Amino acid sequence: MVKVVVSGALGRMGTNIGRIVDAAPDMELVGGIDVREGTLFGAEVVPAAKIDAFLKEKRPDVLIDFTVAAAAVENIKAAAANGVALVVGTTGFSPEQRATIASAVEGTVPAVISSNFSVGVNIFWKLVREAARELGDYDIEVTEAHHRYKKDAPSGTAKTILEILDQELGGREKVYGRVGETERKGEIGVHVIRGGDIVGDHSVLFAGNFECIEVSHRAYDRAVFAQGAVRAARWVVGREPRIYGMQDVLGL
Repeated sequence: MVKVVVSGALGRMGTNIGRIVDAAPDMELVGGIDVREGTLFGAEVVPAAKIDAFLKEKRPDVLIDFTVAAAAVENIKAAAANGVALVVGTTGFSPEQRATIASAVEGTVPAVISSNFSVGVNIFWKLVREAARELGDYDIEVTEAHHRYKKDAPSGTAKTILEILDQELGGREKVYGRVGETERKGEIGVHVIRGGDIVGDHSVLFAGNFECIEVSHRAYDRAVFAQGAVRAARWVVGREPRIYGMQDVLGL
């Protein structure tokens, strides 16, 4: 039985994750962390300030974190200090925060950290990499869309797309939106849309003379991210203490 604590328990993703864990016959939802007290499917939720004592009391196998960058760093440090494995879907970390996370995790606990836990998105990334290898001389435009409440832009998933393109094509200039007279050169265009309740749309356009190829992924429900995170939680417990990605979980 895998014992799980959910951080960001009272948010949209936390509630989705809690529902899946609570219904899973091989998992136990032992508690949650949030900015305020509450309950998550009958499990106690405590304020983040009490996380250390809470982890010592509940002794979970894994903590799943979907919060904001500053809070996630503290949650990760607390989990690592208590020997709790991690699944982290929070995005928007600065380079300094990433270094702090690596220092806390490496050699201490196993952690799956990904900007997107959807199985489909991880396949999408693989397809983008393959397309970039074959179409590097095409013009490339990256577009992403999310709900109006999303704070970071571009999304973590879009940043991963850009990292993949840089790995395959070198560090091309990025142009974030265009206005005025902007003759296209060898840059990669990046476009961000925020509105309504869009769950998550990402696309990469490879445009050549006389043809275009577009690779895209659209999420219709946050459950796809929650299901992937729970899958990662099952996988990570007992692994060698280091940082993994969702591609490791999926064997890609």
